[in-house]
Amino acid sequence: MNEVNEKTNTNIIDTKEKENLNEKIVVNYLNKLKNPFVMLSVADVSKDLRIGINQAYDLFKQEDFPTTSIGKRKTVTLASYLLWKMNKKEV
Repeated sequence: MNEVNEKTNTNIIDTKEKENLNEKIVVNYLNKLKNPFVMLSVADVSKDLRIGINQAYDLFKQEDFPTTSIGKRKTVTLASYLLWKMNKKEV
């Protein structure tokens, strides 16, 4: 029984340390950006991810993607895009 508790506690600590490290990395990177709130278009995301424009439009429709709609135009801030991208790499 103790072995199970120790493994569970270790996993919780590792997860918390990993989250704190990721948070520090993101904050450090965002502080270096000139304007982390610049808006990216579908075409910008398409180029960055090296996917087709139709796939990028599909991405913008996903619930977990941090899209901002301005009229009919869909955009995403650089900061939220980078956070989303980093979280996707972990999965």
